[in-house]
Amino acid sequence: MINDNEKDKDLNENIQENDDTVETVEENAEITSDDTDKEENQEEKVLDFEELKALKEENMLFKNKTKKLENELEALKDRLLRINAEYENYRKRTDKEKERIYTDACEDVLTKILPVLDNLERAVAVDGTVDDLKKGVEMTVRQFQNALENLQVEEIDATGQFDPNLHQPLMHAEDENYGANEIAEVFQKGYKRGDKVIRHTMVKVVN
Repeated sequence: MINDNEKDKDLNENIQENDDTVETVEENAEITSDDTDKEENQEEKVLDFEELKALKEENMLFKNKTKKLENELEALKDRLLRINAEYENYRKRTDKEKERIYTDACEDVLTKILPVLDNLERAVAVDGTVDDLKKGVEMTVRQFQNALENLQVEEIDATGQFDPNLHQPLMHAEDENYGANEIAEVFQKGYKRGDKVIRHTMVKVVN
């Protein structure tokens, strides 16, 4: 028969084996936990790397867009400067051209008007009778009228109905000899060149 000492020994051995088994299980559990933590840390690192990569790509995209916008801005600035310079040159050319056209127009008019002044000066310088002076003035008037004709300037017709586009009323009157809104008298002749009125005719209009 097995004595009590042997039973105690077997019991102690079983207890020790159970403790060893528990320790082994705990160690395995710790190892498994450590492996799980490592895997989670690795997954977090992978996620962090992917996020960092995405941020870098997004940052690079913004940099490229910024560079593109900066290039477009510089191109627009350069274009604006060129347009401004071209406009200034155009304005200067236009001003010079306008001045030249005006000078040419004045020259054309004065060339035809100055002979009239020459005749007036001759008439004043020459001694003669009143009739001679009158004839000289009449000739000068005809010469002036010819000059206006050469310049395509014509006298505005001041007969018939009043036209506000051609006539300027200085007086209104009642006259049985004229119809309503008809010109009764001319105070100052008017002139036009084509459709352009140079000076309106000043008239008296019947009510």
